[in-house]
Amino acid sequence: MTQIVETLSEISAQYDALFVDLWGCVHNGVHALPEAVAALQDYRRGGGKVVLLTNSPRPRAGVEKQLDQFGVPQDSWDTIATSGDSARSAMFRGVVGTRVHFVGQPGEEKFFQPLDILNDPLEITQVPLEQAEGIVCTGPRDPMADPDVMRPEFLYAKQKGLKLLCANPDIVVDRGEHREWCAGALAKLYTEMGGESLYFGKPHPPIYDLARRRLFALGQDVRDDRILCIGDGVLTDIKGAMGEDIDSLFISGGLASTETKTGHQPDETALSAYLEKEMSSPTYTIGFLR
Repeated sequence: MTQIVETLSEISAQYDALFVDLWGCVHNGVHALPEAVAALQDYRRGGGKVVLLTNSPRPRAGVEKQLDQFGVPQDSWDTIATSGDSARSAMFRGVVGTRVHFVGQPGEEKFFQPLDILNDPLEITQVPLEQAEGIVCTGPRDPMADPDVMRPEFLYAKQKGLKLLCANPDIVVDRGEHREWCAGALAKLYTEMGGESLYFGKPHPPIYDLARRRLFALGQDVRDDRILCIGDGVLTDIKGAMGEDIDSLFISGGLASTETKTGHQPDETALSAYLEKEMSSPTYTIGFLR
């Protein structure tokens, strides 16, 4: 059974590094969450390292700019690992071909900007679906629309045997009070239709490898048993931590706030029922990061 804690500081001394989810933990898609920021600042003052581990399809520089806009101060984190960078690396190695059909919003086309951490990256060209060797999906064209609107395109793509590169495995995200669909919802639909989807964010291994490389670049060779993963998604953050055999802190007041009846803290009975239903076993649980 997960252990419910009141604050991060109760358990943080056991860990040299944190892998921290952003949306729902550090900000709500509109502004920073002050208690979470303060907790991370306090942890860093004690010598710990904070890796922001996000399923954002954006490159690391794009996420950093977004954090500034939301008011997340730079002294609350050390480095960033994004699903976007992990997926971009795979794309420039040709995992879905060199002629790709893009599914996403106009501002997300920065995904196709050159990636300087690869030697001899392939040249990727965006083409109509009929000419494509594969699909690159950073998210729905309209995040409020039912993913099922993509069914006709996906049926054609599946019949052509195209692979879909998913730059953000999240199914939904809450932007303030509004819930939006993410790329993971489209990849899930494509898979259910018989297509092949490739994932590079949480809970899949590539993004954790990237996070470890980011830590190592800071001069930190941290053992997995000294890392704590923090997040509000049992199917992404917690499942990924379990797969990597890394301890985790579940934020019950995020995506699962209703199911866990979280006010200041989760209702223990509701939390237990929810985790059992989802077959999830976070090491610790807290209402909100603080």
